Order: sequence, then C-alpha cells, then structure tokens
Amino acid sequence: MDRARHRQLLGAWLETVPGLVAELDRDERADITRLTGAINALAKRIGQRVRDVAPALLAHPGCAELTAAKLVGEAAGITRFKSGAAFARHAGVAPIPVWTGNTARRVRMTRSGNRQLNAALHRIVVTQIRLDGLGRAYHRKRVAAGDSSTEALRCLKRRLARVVYDHLHTDHQQRQTTCQPAAA
Repeated sequence: MDRARHRQLLGAWLETVPGLVAELDRDERADITRLTGAINALAKRIGQRVRDVAPALLAHPGCAELTAAKLVGEAAGITRFKSGAAFARHAGVAPIPVWTGNTARRVRMTRSGNRQLNAALHRIVVTQIRLDGLGRAYHRKRVAAGDSSTEALRCLKRRLARVVYDHLHTDHQQRQTTCQPAAA
C-alpha cells in the first residue's frame, strides 16, 4: 500500500464494489495514504539531519540513513564511552565466556545491553553479508575456520561495533572542529 499505483488500482476497483466493507476500506486507504505521506516526510527530515551529523557513518557499507539515525540516537553522545569496547558492551555485542569443564574458549552474546542499538548493528551486518564485500569475506572466513554461522555473525557484529564507534567518534570530532571559533 506504500505505492501510489497500487492504491489507485485498489481504489478504482473499490469504486465498483457497493457495501459497508468497501466504504470502510476506502476510509482506511485514505488513512494509509495520509500516514504514508507523513512517514515519508519524517524519513526525509531524519535523513537530512543524519547526513549533517554522521557523514562518516553513512559512508560505511550497509548503513542507511534510518539505521545511522538509530545508531546516533541510541548512542546518545559517543563521548560518554571511553572506548570501542565500552560501546560494544553497551550495545550488547561484547562476548561473554561461558565455558565449562568440557568446553573451552566458548563465548556467547550478552542478553543485556541496548537492544535497539544491537538491532541496528544486526541490520548492517546482515546487509554486509548479503552484499559482496568485507563483511561477507569475514563471515565466510570464520565459517571456514570452524565457527558456526551464528558465531561468525557475532564476531562480525563485534568488529562492526568497533568500526561504528570509530565513525561516530570521527563525526563528533569533525563537528567539534567546525564549531570552534577561529583564534585571533
């Protein structure tokens, strides 16, 4: 229903159908059209703002405007993290050792952390694996080394958290240097 052509075709068909159900559907379609316009306008505003705030993050493969906006918003100021590891811990992508007497060197993801930030990182990782690039190569290398696909995904997420932290930190420093008044 987000395509105008589909809405027009459905509307033309509904005009030929009598009854309460068709009338309710026409009203609902009008609401969908109005809300779709509002969503698109907000997405455009968010995209413009994130292009101003985080250009380095947007340059990263797999990171679109709304995902970058989610990362910037959920990080809530990258300067509050002392390192990329602290950012990864906050995002919930830092590995936790879980070995017992029979298994060694096994780790799992933490169930704590900011789940929205974790989901944004996950979207980027899945996109990178789908695209032909470094993410896919790293994932294949980990699977070939004996990791399960889930473990390889976890490792890629952890690496991505470090890269995202660096990009956000670079964007922050860039904003700070452009905002500093020139010395007399």
